[in-house]
Amino acid sequence: MSPSVQIASEPPRLVPGRECGSCSMCCKVYNIAEINKPAGKWCSHCKPKKGCVIHDALPRQCAEFNCQWRLQEQMPLHWKPDQAKMVVTIHPVNGHILVQVDHSVPSAWRRQPYYDQLRLWSKQNLHLGIYVLICLDVHVTLVLPDQEIPLGPLKETDRIDVRRVGNGYEAKVIPGGH
Repeated sequence: MSPSVQIASEPPRLVPGRECGSCSMCCKVYNIAEINKPAGKWCSHCKPKKGCVIHDALPRQCAEFNCQWRLQEQMPLHWKPDQAKMVVTIHPVNGHILVQVDHSVPSAWRRQPYYDQLRLWSKQNLHLGIYVLICLDVHVTLVLPDQEIPLGPLKETDRIDVRRVGNGYEAKVIPGGH
């Protein structure tokens, strides 16, 4: 998957036939500040496997959201979030590949075939400064081609600096303000 940053003024191009259907994983894994919904908890407006009951009055974040499984035709069917137990998105500003994992299955990203695919995405995008970040509630892990580095909680304004050191990598978080 090579990331494509969405431009807000253009509606996303959805892959034909890739409907949410019974998947509502995004309603569990994300923090939705507008309705005080914390990450890792089912939204009170969501009926799992059925969807949102306030569909006509969605918070903006929900109304504008589409996961990469719905946007990227090259993502295999097993990446559908309710099967994978994680939701893949592209950060709209820096292009990082964000993988929000269902906290009830915290090792979902380490299972195959996902783990190898995450490492491949890292290898394909690292030279571009685009990182693969595993998000489990507020804890973030950087996936590199040959290792993972726990980064802990990150603020939206923080930057990540990755450098090659010998045969491995070194990463540090550079605080970006409040």
